Amino acid sequence: MQSKDLETQSAGYYAYAAARDARMRAAAMWSHYTDAERTHAERIKLGLEIVYYAKGIYINPRGKFIAIKVDHAKVRDRKNLALLEGDYHKAGIAKVVTAQGVTYRIPRQQQNPNASITNHQMQ
Repeated sequence: MQSKDLETQSAGYYAYAAARDARMRAAAMWSHYTDAERTHAERIKLGLEIVYYAKGIYINPRGKFIAIKVDHAKVRDRKNLALLEGDYHKAGIAKVVTAQGVTYRIPRQQQNPNASITNHQMQ
């Protein structure tokens, strides 16, 4: 699995407002994802909880992907982490490493434009 390093900075004085804004955006973005996508993200989070020691593991929906952040991550089980990351790579999940932790990005599933058409509309 390829990982990407990002350099980020602290929000400093504005950290409270930034956290509040992030929570409000997350609440709004969940409406764009299906229950299956949300369940898939929860399953990945559970797998990461097994292999990492962390300050916290958070799911954050965004426009093009769902991000799962492992805050201040320390690896607990390297063998199972390698197995998980192999599966994640096959599924197209990207790993991003920052000074604050590790983030896994689950790409958004393509929506079928005809999925919302009912049988009545098709007749």
